[in-house]
Amino acid sequence: MQRILANGIESLEAALRTRLNTEESREWIREQSRPFRELMSYYRCALMEVETKFRVLNEELSLEGEANPIDAIESRLKTPESILEKVDRKGIEFSVEAIEEHIDDIAGIRVICSFESDVYLIAESLLRQTDVQLIERIDYIANPKPSGYRSLHLVIAIPIFLYDEKKIMKVEVQLRTISMNFWASLEHQLRYKKNLSDEEAAAVAAELADLAETAADLDRRMQILRNYLDDGEE
Repeated sequence: MQRILANGIESLEAALRTRLNTEESREWIREQSRPFRELMSYYRCALMEVETKFRVLNEELSLEGEANPIDAIESRLKTPESILEKVDRKGIEFSVEAIEEHIDDIAGIRVICSFESDVYLIAESLLRQTDVQLIERIDYIANPKPSGYRSLHLVIAIPIFLYDEKKIMKVEVQLRTISMNFWASLEHQLRYKKNLSDEEAAAVAAELADLAETAADLDRRMQILRNYLDDGEE
């Protein structure tokens, strides 16, 4: 972990040089590098806490059925470059305190479920836990983005227990089905294809939106089949 954090500071310093002159970047690193390393370490601890919660839920809920409701769990910390880009975009003060207060998705976990009903089951099970505070909920499954993107987004706050203190940290959680994740992963790759004319870009966007509907239809039909096999519901 120490090597990862050290590499993060080197990456941060390189990113700072593109925004500040050399002396300013050195001054910021002198004053803020230790607080920044600590903050990233706290977010990493928060990720471990939330991932453990999901693994426990998956184990418990699997006892009630034939398969685990969670197919995969992925976690990530924003890179220093991404953090600085968001600082610029949001126009917030360039300090560790402001970064912690105003940026909600530095620590992120993606939970991939087999069925749409599992997405909501896992989300509600997490939010019922007494040490989990919901800050924001955006349901892009019920209300997809114009691009066709679907996912359930939660921003939560949880406690982490350190050697001599307790800290409350924010984590962004994305819950989606396998088909939603497949579409989002490919859409992310295609979005960065270069040298497309406006006409080509519009055609690609239309095709992606249509494919998102196809993926959503697959989820709906799989859910209906599951309900029928589980409960005899038509």
